[in-house]
Amino acid sequence: MDRAQKEKVVEELGQIFESSGVVVVSKYEGMTVAEMQDLRARLREAGGSVRVAKNRLAKIALQGKPCESMADHLTGMTVLAYSEDPVAAAKAVKAFTKDNKKLEVLGGAMGDTALDPAGVDAVAEMPSREELIATIAGMIGAPASGIAGAIGAPASNIASILSTIEEKAEAA
Repeated sequence: MDRAQKEKVVEELGQIFESSGVVVVSKYEGMTVAEMQDLRARLREAGGSVRVAKNRLAKIALQGKPCESMADHLTGMTVLAYSEDPVAAAKAVKAFTKDNKKLEVLGGAMGDTALDPAGVDAVAEMPSREELIATIAGMIGAPASGIAGAIGAPASNIASILSTIEEKAEAA
């Protein structure tokens, strides 16, 4: 790899570190090509990506970025899993590690917050962006439907009372 290619890789990695909601660093030593393809497919399905890069170039790309403290995890055979969604990559990596013990989570970063392996697990347990939006929409809609029910209930009660009175008047 010549100097121009290295500069291009550093630039690409810098964009990844800046634009990603979460970056997970894992050790992939001993994984087969098929297992790596499975990891890539799972991350792609979750809306994320996988990148294998030289640690030295990744450390250069991290300089001056909010997640610079993540550089300590870049030792050995590492792979970067990342996504714009703050939890998608962490969820996908955690799900993959349940099936494949060869992938070992070393840590990562969420914005400017460095994550250890327990931190990555905690992020993976969080609801996704879509789940949060659905929950909030449900919470916003619930009071409105309750109010509509409360407003509609007295009217139906009055209607049933009036029909009962009318029936009694007709019977008499």
